[in-house]
Amino acid sequence: MLHYESELWRNGCLRIAGIDEAGRGPLAGPVVAAAVIFPANHAFIPGINDSKKLTPAAREQMIRVIQEKAAAIGIGIVPHEEIDKINILQATFKAMREAVTALSLVPDYLLIDGNKKPGIDLPQRCIVKGDSLSMSIAAASIVAKVTRDRIMVEYDRQYPHYGFARHKGYGTARHIAAIREFGLCPIHRRSFQPEQLKELYAEKS
Repeated sequence: MLHYESELWRNGCLRIAGIDEAGRGPLAGPVVAAAVIFPANHAFIPGINDSKKLTPAAREQMIRVIQEKAAAIGIGIVPHEEIDKINILQATFKAMREAVTALSLVPDYLLIDGNKKPGIDLPQRCIVKGDSLSMSIAAASIVAKVTRDRIMVEYDRQYPHYGFARHKGYGTARHIAAIREFGLCPIHRRSFQPEQLKELYAEKS
């Protein structure tokens, strides 16, 4: 989990930002990206992993550790309205750029989860499944996921019929059933149209 960081540290890149996102697939809510820089030559932190492989309780525990150990953390959030305007890929890239801009330190190098560059003018490397291969990216995945989950819990209080606190906006059977029963609420992404609900979305467009 420190292979990429160690190589860069040895070559003089001391401020390495891992970048990842959460919320590309849901039918509702924002997409959130995070950037995390650890101090140079930092030891591996046990428990850090791809956020999808951790329980919610483990993610909450690890985000506290990350906040304590990281040299800098930046978060970018792009809301559902903008996702509908510019598409989810461009919204994800924008959230990543905002996360890097929000860092209190300027990175020397970026490690980005995935295979597409988000348009940031810094040295960088994209790593497929990077959240399982890089501690910095894994930490960013945890920060992004926990941040977004907390947002969706708040939305659950505003729109209690949809179960956002449970499924976080993903297209579960329960969520689809709730949309069918109650219609679309203000935070649903109009550009995401599940096959089961094409007719309903067409009526709202």
